[in-house]
Amino acid sequence: MNDKKIIGVDFGATSIKAGLVHGDQLSAIHSKHINNAGTEADVLQDLFFVIDQLIDKEVVSIGVGVPSVVDTEEGIVYDVINIPSWKEVPLKKMLEERYHIPAFINNDANCFALGEHYFGKGIGKKDMIGLTIGTGLGAGIIINNRLFAGANCGAGEFGMVQYLDHVYEYYACGQFFNNVYHTDGPLVFEKAKAGDQQAQQWYAEMGTHLGNAIKTMMYTYDISLIIFGGSVRLAYPYFQETMWTQIKTFAFTKSAERLRIEISEMENPAIFGAAGLYYDQVQ
Repeated sequence: MNDKKIIGVDFGATSIKAGLVHGDQLSAIHSKHINNAGTEADVLQDLFFVIDQLIDKEVVSIGVGVPSVVDTEEGIVYDVINIPSWKEVPLKKMLEERYHIPAFINNDANCFALGEHYFGKGIGKKDMIGLTIGTGLGAGIIINNRLFAGANCGAGEFGMVQYLDHVYEYYACGQFFNNVYHTDGPLVFEKAKAGDQQAQQWYAEMGTHLGNAIKTMMYTYDISLIIFGGSVRLAYPYFQETMWTQIKTFAFTKSAERLRIEISEMENPAIFGAAGLYYDQVQ
């Protein structure tokens, strides 16, 4: 990692958070609540506001992670989740015209993977998957030290793969508790921490489904490192046993033995990951 200054932006459904990544350090953060019911221009001004707090002549690039599909070549953002006005926004062009430095745009799961690859537990690992397990199930894939986003920025959407009577995302993330048991995921987590056996059993069930999802990833990409991000990662002690039981049924036993699963410990991984877009594209 060199001493470049890069602005990384975490673009959420209700707020925008930007940070100045200098080498491997995050030296400043600014955030702003956004009016997600506002016009395209309203939301864009909120984005400019947080970047304006950080920009200086030493900044070499801006990276933005968004919860949407992205044309990564043109930097066009499509159908941002929970922001109805952002249907088709040429964000790369707009940022480069305003700030006169390269801008890179990608989805948030891909940025998580890049953040771990360049700044976290994936350092030095040329092939890995960053798996975000929260309300949904998404992934970013690193192959031979480069992000593999796919032709339409859709690689890693394992959550949408057909599984049982639904898709993996229905069973293998935080949605599981509401979908199957009609209860709130965060509440189940608090009960599990307090020793509630029913809550812990529900996590064990989710772990079986997640183990099956991970086997699909292994058959597809033959990855030996998966790093968990997202809120559900905090419940790992309650689902790890059943998850690994399923993984160990993988047909190629050596692959299962060599698989490492790490739990992200990064603070602000989305900002670091957005900054990592520079290293992935330029270096």
